[in-house]
Amino acid sequence: MSTRPAAAATASTPSAAVPALQPGAQWHNGFASLPPVFYTRLQPTPMPELAMHARNEALAQDMGLRPEWLASSEATQVLGGNALLPGMDALASVYSGHQFGHWAGQLGDGRAILLGEIRSATAPQGLELQLKGAGKTPYSRMGDGRAVLRSSIREYLCSEAMHGLGVPTTRALSLVTSPQPIYRETVETAAVVARVAPSFVRFGHFEHFAARDDQDSLRKLADYVVERYLPEVAQHASGSSERYAAFLAEVAERTARMIALWQAHGFCHGVMNTDNMSILGLTIDYGPFQFLDHYDANHICNHSDTGGRYAFARQPQVAYWNLFCLGQALLPLIDDEATTLAALERYKTALEPAMQRALGAKLGLDPARSTAPEAVASVVNPLLALMQQHRTDYSLFWRALSQAVADDRLPALAHWFNGDAAFETWCEQYQALLQPGDAAATAARMFAANPRYVLRNHLGQEAITAAQQGNWTPFQRLQTVLATPYAEHPGCEDLAALPPDWAQHIEISCSS
Repeated sequence: MSTRPAAAATASTPSAAVPALQPGAQWHNGFASLPPVFYTRLQPTPMPELAMHARNEALAQDMGLRPEWLASSEATQVLGGNALLPGMDALASVYSGHQFGHWAGQLGDGRAILLGEIRSATAPQGLELQLKGAGKTPYSRMGDGRAVLRSSIREYLCSEAMHGLGVPTTRALSLVTSPQPIYRETVETAAVVARVAPSFVRFGHFEHFAARDDQDSLRKLADYVVERYLPEVAQHASGSSERYAAFLAEVAERTARMIALWQAHGFCHGVMNTDNMSILGLTIDYGPFQFLDHYDANHICNHSDTGGRYAFARQPQVAYWNLFCLGQALLPLIDDEATTLAALERYKTALEPAMQRALGAKLGLDPARSTAPEAVASVVNPLLALMQQHRTDYSLFWRALSQAVADDRLPALAHWFNGDAAFETWCEQYQALLQPGDAAATAARMFAANPRYVLRNHLGQEAITAAQQGNWTPFQRLQTVLATPYAEHPGCEDLAALPPDWAQHIEISCSS
């Protein structure tokens, strides 16, 4: 099958050499069953000379695709936006949202096109397949609908890194490139990431219809999400205020669990606009993200965020602000302000125990034992203060702490804090929390909660620079270790080292 030129108006329908779907799997396309007011049907815009440089065979298997199809030339054409398979129903959805705290009005899938949804034995509820960078849509505004290689590599690696860490996230199925020039600050080349999630519905979808006072569409969308993805909420009758209040409370709790894991792993999202918040509590839209190098509660990873709205320590507060916007959008359905505020309280009541679980795991605390939240805080807070004061590497210290517990050598970690006597005091407080004679089990819990590898900015940048020169080996090494980040990978010690000095000068902005 030949590559269609970039000037072609529509994608082709290929003849199948290797069947794409596993036996019993089928295209379902639930979102496309909603009324046309929710989306625009369209086809991706083809590009020349497509090449697939990354494929996720395990994810393909899980979603009902044949891994051997993923390795075919047909898959490259389909996942690069040059062709559609029979059964796909391509569309771009419309939404609105708040960006950096200000109402931005109508937004939408400006460079993402949903190809459809596969239901299979391994994914009976369905998984959606979306192309990011597949060309202009009616919601592209002044954009070209494309994604550059640089940002596509970051999205692929980080979504899979988050999955490896156990953080709820969208996934990456493939990365397809084209030499087609793309104009940003400089001339770059194009790429398409095929990403996967149960749903790509965002807070902004609800804000869109609420802003237009379209209560009928607002209710249809809420019922669709509830009945498809939230069976525990669906027991409340459609049209009842109880259903929509329970829906808001469930979204709030899922968001709290996600945010707790972000904070525990030192992950900075960088652009927590309401249109970048998943209704299912998934990490979505990897743009100017970063994992902390040295610990800094006030770290701003997005160079475009001049006011520091999305600084690391502010993420829990911003998540609640975004949920408040969602609550305002759902207020016409809940029809009671006090009930809406009560539903939003679920975020606050869920966040503290979620943080305690996540940080308790990093400390190696036995989840079967009841440890008071204030006891965990009394150990975590002084440690973070020490890390802030001494610019301690966040991920490496936690891993070193795990090893020190295993070796019964906590005092040996004093060099991380320049011999600060406060660390000795901290060790005494920490050991008082631990179960005597349980060092091996404690260390095992810590090794399972404190990764050996995270996707640091400089590692991503090295992979990008090499790929731009045609060398995909650094990308592939990262792909391997980030899939199982808690394991040791002999020969990859350089990927778990302190960042070089130049790493602190990397600037990541919304264009990334």
